[in-house]
Amino acid sequence: MRNIFKQFSTLGLVDIAWLALVFIACGVYIFGLGSPYAPTNGDEMVYIHIARMTSESGHWLPLQSELLGTRNTKPPLLIWQAMVAGGWGDHWSMAFLRLPSVLYTFATAALVAFFTHRITPDTATKLRNACVAVALYLLFFSTFRYGRAYLTSAPETFWLALPMWWVLWLRVRTGRPATLGPLAYTLFGVAMGLGCAYKSFALVAPTAAAVWCAVLLSEPKLSWRTTLRTTVGLGWSAALALGIFALWFVLDPDPAAVWQEFVVAENAGKMSGSQGYWHAALFGIYPMWTQLLAYPANAGLLFFAVLAWGLALVPRAVQRTSYRALTPAQWTLLVWLVVWLVVFTIPSQRSERYVIPAMPALAIAMALAWDKLPRIGFWITLTLLTPALVLLARVAWVMGDLHIASGPQLAITLVAACAGLACAMAGFVNKKWCCAATLAAVLAVYATFGLMVAPLSGPNTGYPRPVQDALAGKRIAVPNGFTGQYERYRFVLPGKTLIPFDAEGRNTGAYQPDMPPQERLPYLLGQFDAVVWLQDSLDQPQPSCLPQCRWLGSRWHVKSRHKAGEVTLANLWYPQEWLFRREWLVAKAAD
Repeated sequence: MRNIFKQFSTLGLVDIAWLALVFIACGVYIFGLGSPYAPTNGDEMVYIHIARMTSESGHWLPLQSELLGTRNTKPPLLIWQAMVAGGWGDHWSMAFLRLPSVLYTFATAALVAFFTHRITPDTATKLRNACVAVALYLLFFSTFRYGRAYLTSAPETFWLALPMWWVLWLRVRTGRPATLGPLAYTLFGVAMGLGCAYKSFALVAPTAAAVWCAVLLSEPKLSWRTTLRTTVGLGWSAALALGIFALWFVLDPDPAAVWQEFVVAENAGKMSGSQGYWHAALFGIYPMWTQLLAYPANAGLLFFAVLAWGLALVPRAVQRTSYRALTPAQWTLLVWLVVWLVVFTIPSQRSERYVIPAMPALAIAMALAWDKLPRIGFWITLTLLTPALVLLARVAWVMGDLHIASGPQLAITLVAACAGLACAMAGFVNKKWCCAATLAAVLAVYATFGLMVAPLSGPNTGYPRPVQDALAGKRIAVPNGFTGQYERYRFVLPGKTLIPFDAEGRNTGAYQPDMPPQERLPYLLGQFDAVVWLQDSLDQPQPSCLPQCRWLGSRWHVKSRHKAGEVTLANLWYPQEWLFRREWLVAKAAD
């Protein structure tokens, strides 16, 4: 302990500032973890629904769902994680369901820091580069969006990266070729199998290919014996990983449904197309060229910073002297990035999300080149972040005017926004601060957003306990909007019988969706005991069913999907006109 304090006492202000940035970023990941407005995937509620239904069945398998065609679209390990984290229904909250994702993300971030620190040759910049790499990784939007939500990429990123981390460790630790034995390849297979059991057996291909290339290309002198040994070893790893994944078919009482819904529909369907492979690859919805931007797209707000880094590498990549000068560790990082990108240009359905497990390598590579990164990408980023912070501050101000946010909540949100603007200004004033200021400004955007939506996410934003008690055993109709979105009302009205009025029964029909709103609400009240109804327009002060119904309570609703023309430059400064609506809970009139 004394040595630790001694090391910290020798840190300079710059090192302390970088450490503070990392710890604040970790705090932002934890803050608002249970918020329904946290950045997430639109399908998150679908898989929470599956996890809840399976928990209520009392069995691990088969997976359960009331949504057609979704029961077996993800492997069971993702569902089991939620079942255990939620205590089989005893602790069913968004925070508990998302917590394992954050822990996986922090574990990966720790590995990113360790290897960056170890690879950095200059002792004076080891700590700074490690902090930069962690900050980059946590601030990539793909990590912030898919590394803290329940429908996550964090588990497969952690498990599938372990073989690459081990190869990198051997290269960094020994500085020379290190033989991988049968035990290492067996452990690789176990790690790959666990990663695939969270997402798909198809992930065996990029993982095994990346490890194979990393081992061989980082060898100073390649031989046929090394090639054969590596190929056989990774063949065993891949077979073991597929065997672990295949346990799903062995343990599930309905393996035919698993084959049809997961293998045929969910995976094989992404390799086919009615237009023909090459026509779709060049001119279809997912053309190959878009995959070249997968890494910048995953970076989100850091898009131009990553793009500038990539473009700066191109002239060096074509020079033979440049790639011959790469160290084994650098070869490993380069292979990690390139192989994942190449493999996922092959499916007919391409998405930048598929290369998320390679984002740790990108964070390390950028941190190692931190002093040589082109400033232009960061200046463009700061230029875009400035109006974003102003708009977030404006939304928070309007929430204060609408009494959604209290005075202290508004004040702290504005402080975060102003801190981000100050960082952006510093980046423009001093070019030496540009890169660091950009990371701080991106963090300020995430923090400001989290603070802004906090008043909509607290424990006091639900319906009062007496109202909920009065609805015990009642059938309540709730809006759906998107597949499975009605599941979010399970956290607002726990223990109630909820039925989406956009879908009847098992998504076989709808309850008069074309009926005018002023007629549809009374119709729904005739079908159900209570209805959760969204305000039709800003000039509607109360539910249209009054006085023929009982108004039990209301909450604020944030519109996430807008029609064309609802948001324009003319009303952008007035979010109260397009962002907020009331949500009303109404019931049948008392007899």
